[in-house]
Amino acid sequence: MTTPALKLHSTEAAVRTAPPATILPLSPRRKPIAERIVPLLKDIAAVLIPPLLVVALLVGLWELLCSAPGSALPPPSAIITNSWELISNPFYDRGGLDKGLFWHILASVQRVAIGYSLAAVVGIGLGTLIGQSTWAMRGLDPLFQVLRTVPPLAWLPLSLAAFRDGQPAAVFVIFITAIWPIIINTAVGIRNIPQDYRNVAAVLRLNPLEFFAKIMVPAAAPYIFTGLRIGIGLSWLAIIAAEMLIGGVGIGFFIWDAWNSSLIGDIIVALIYVGMVGFVLDRIIASIGAFVTRGTAAS
Repeated sequence: MTTPALKLHSTEAAVRTAPPATILPLSPRRKPIAERIVPLLKDIAAVLIPPLLVVALLVGLWELLCSAPGSALPPPSAIITNSWELISNPFYDRGGLDKGLFWHILASVQRVAIGYSLAAVVGIGLGTLIGQSTWAMRGLDPLFQVLRTVPPLAWLPLSLAAFRDGQPAAVFVIFITAIWPIIINTAVGIRNIPQDYRNVAAVLRLNPLEFFAKIMVPAAAPYIFTGLRIGIGLSWLAIIAAEMLIGGVGIGFFIWDAWNSSLIGDIIVALIYVGMVGFVLDRIIASIGAFVTRGTAAS
């Protein structure tokens, strides 16, 4: 009857005297390089190939249609030949207005940056006031609805008369062009803050500054950045037209000067630069909006 007890004690003794098991770390199985690179290349190709094919098709069609004698517009091959210096060296500076496209675009971007920044600050402030106050909305909204329909260039003579200088006049045109979508979208965002958020703020007894920072801005940020994106696009459109009239260094005046010199190829090269810069400006605002709103703003 004592045999099972002896076996149990001997087993426990064997377990106590056995050396501890060694745990060997196992490295995770990595996929071969080919299996990792091929899907990545497929994704890149799916993004790049369709637009490249469309561009190649359009350029080929353009070359075919404009290569005939007597054509009003030059073909792409002629543009590359005649405007090669402008394409290959956008940084040259021979003084005066004889500069590469980089310097003209830089001057335009600087004007847009100043006017757009002022519009963003003032627009968000006024939009917050209109969205938060019923009396402010009733008093200011009809005025804004009328003023926002005035074409941007219609403000240029008035701003030239007021500032007596082309530089601040162009900045004012940018400001007055960009501010309306910022005001309207900010006001809509403030009005659409859920009542539950306001109730929570009341329960927590947030002061106005805390309510602005913790409730108002996060809730209205997607609307605000929608207005900011519309504003930057309109700003870039307006500065080109304004610079055609005020003169000086700027991509708008460069295009107008090329037109007066019958340099159609230079105009087309400048338009390509204008489109690329406008796209980059839009993506910058969209990226900031996605970062601030954690992806809830429209991209």
